[in-house]
Amino acid sequence: MDHIYQVLAWLSLFAYWMAIAAVTMRVVFKRRVVGVSLAWLMIIYIIPIGGIVAYLMFGELNLGKKRALRAKEMFDPFANWFRQLYTCPGHQPQLLNHHAKPIHDLCENRLGIPALVGNTMTLQDKPHDILRALIRDIHQAHRSIHLEFYIWHPGGLADEVATALILAAKRGVKVRLLLDSAGSMRFFRSHWPRLMQHAGIEINEALAVTPFRMFLRRLDLRQHRKIVVIDAEIAYTGSMNLVDPAFFKTDAGVGQWIDVMVRVTGPTVAVLNCIQAWDWEVETGQRFLPPVPECSLSHPATDNDMIQVIPSGPGMPDEIIHQVLLISIYQARESVVITTPYFVPSEHLLHALISAAERGIDVHIVIPAKNDSVMVEWASRSFFAELLNAGVTIHRFSGGLLHTKSVVVDGAHCLIGTVNLDMRSLWLNFEVTLSVDNPEFTQQVSGLQQEYMKQSTQIDPQTWQQRSLGHKFLEQCFYMFSPLL
Repeated sequence: MDHIYQVLAWLSLFAYWMAIAAVTMRVVFKRRVVGVSLAWLMIIYIIPIGGIVAYLMFGELNLGKKRALRAKEMFDPFANWFRQLYTCPGHQPQLLNHHAKPIHDLCENRLGIPALVGNTMTLQDKPHDILRALIRDIHQAHRSIHLEFYIWHPGGLADEVATALILAAKRGVKVRLLLDSAGSMRFFRSHWPRLMQHAGIEINEALAVTPFRMFLRRLDLRQHRKIVVIDAEIAYTGSMNLVDPAFFKTDAGVGQWIDVMVRVTGPTVAVLNCIQAWDWEVETGQRFLPPVPECSLSHPATDNDMIQVIPSGPGMPDEIIHQVLLISIYQARESVVITTPYFVPSEHLLHALISAAERGIDVHIVIPAKNDSVMVEWASRSFFAELLNAGVTIHRFSGGLLHTKSVVVDGAHCLIGTVNLDMRSLWLNFEVTLSVDNPEFTQQVSGLQQEYMKQSTQIDPQTWQQRSLGHKFLEQCFYMFSPLL
């Protein structure tokens, strides 16, 4: 009997090492960023069995067989839709400035989406005002309302938005709501889905999280876009989820969340509507391609109001927004100002920021003083010393959890949207960013960033060097896992 147990033990050990060898070969042959591969290998070797299971669940960009096949079949019809934008009067590439043109060329070649003029943009930076404006626009809707969010958290003004949608549906407006399953878990467990569906609202749960799906699809792959399109004429996008900050994560100890949204009218609305239609079809198989915009310009095309919409995520070109960020930083001549709640940069992004500072560019990074993610907080700190030594100024915002995702280059060009400066947003999630070539709007974003800095404390390089050895050790531990955060 002892001999049988011994044989079984050796067979089990052999099977375990064969599994490690197989997963190791898979990691190596995936040919990803070296830091990501090394981090996964470390987890696989350090954590027995659990490391292999973790890699099978979270290690690869697996959208699921049905969704992946559906996205592949969708590519041609959506590409044809975007190609029609090149005949739109709003397509005026000769008006692009030197910051916007390389980004436009990249997006044109990789995404097939052109930048368009003829838009109006309103920057909204107070959550209460954002929700009130959204409610007003919903009340005035006549034909359709399409919403897509990562988080819908019931309570406060979010409930008033829900009520406004129900009233709109009852008066004949077609309402479609796509919410991420994990981010909006509280919503799906509330009474609101039943009330909305009873009123005729279509609700879909994006990327459902259930135990039996864990080996069929990567569970931490999330629908992180925030888009609202009303009557195909008005759109909202930005960093804010559909939450009332006074009722959201009030016990997290980080203060209220600070966000922005951009209200857009003009031909760019149709582009955002098409991206939302893509997400709806990936999830449901139902196609709702919007009409191509007529692009009748309400003012001369010489006005600089160009918007380049940049979506990213599974089924779209790899790391497109990451490339846009790198282009923006490398072509800066005077300044780069970044606000982000989660700062865990890739090696390329880190080197771009350091290089910018070392060539005399005024680089500022504004992050929250307190973060709702302990792992991200410590991983972020691991990059501070290198950045500070290069001359980057780091501001820690104390007015709440700064959730605004914005980049302003030379005070003349800006990026604003849903993307955090971490590996998850840049490589995994469904995201959207606006590249804006509009001096007046950019100055508004820049002014808001300056207000954030006034409510922040700068990190002193010398003081930072004197932090405790324990803190340095924790930072390095989390740094090892930063490619996976």
